[in-house]
Amino acid sequence: MSIWTKIIKVIELLSKGETLSSIFKKLKTPPEKTIGFTIAVIALSAKMAKADGLVKPEEVRAFKQIFHIPESEEKNASRVFNLARQDVHGFKTYAKQIAKMLSSNKKMLEYLTEGLLHIATSDGEYNSAEDLFVEEVAKIFAIEPSVLGTLKSRYIQSDESNPYTVLGASPSWTVEKIKSHWKTLVLESHPDRLTARGLPKEAINLANCRLVAINKAWSKIKLTRYS
Repeated sequence: MSIWTKIIKVIELLSKGETLSSIFKKLKTPPEKTIGFTIAVIALSAKMAKADGLVKPEEVRAFKQIFHIPESEEKNASRVFNLARQDVHGFKTYAKQIAKMLSSNKKMLEYLTEGLLHIATSDGEYNSAEDLFVEEVAKIFAIEPSVLGTLKSRYIQSDESNPYTVLGASPSWTVEKIKSHWKTLVLESHPDRLTARGLPKEAINLANCRLVAINKAWSKIKLTRYS
């Protein structure tokens, strides 16, 4: 049985009246928590798409970049997304249950927020409805405003993007300290290290996007500080 078939069975319980609380209580073992993480991203992504009223092709592609959905499972994945959109529960209900399920893993909640940002910005736009959605989810996840600012800066980029914010560093730091911090961030995003920490493949896939932003920020700082 594929992960998507298992996920469909879980999502379908919602349409039959089972509560989110009872469903998430069942997702206790590592394999089931992987399914829980996947459902979390799907459900919140579906709710976010609903927030601005559109599901754009770019957002679908961004979703597939995270999950690497096999062609044979695309119909199942689409069904999961549609079931999540149609569910009567609001996104805050999902977010609260997810926060409870992952309360002991703060990084997982940050990676989940990154997933939302990755999907929301995939079409080159980030509108006020999406921003309000992300802000509310982050608040429920108890993510510090400064941390959320750093996460946002890695995805909502422009020529004026502050590379220090992207790295979570300060302009007052020495070049050596910033370089050391950058290396730490790169190591933290290494697939082997993330796997060792028990994070699911979906969270690890997001590390590639994070690394691009982190390396780009360091390159900007290096250019200005060493020139």
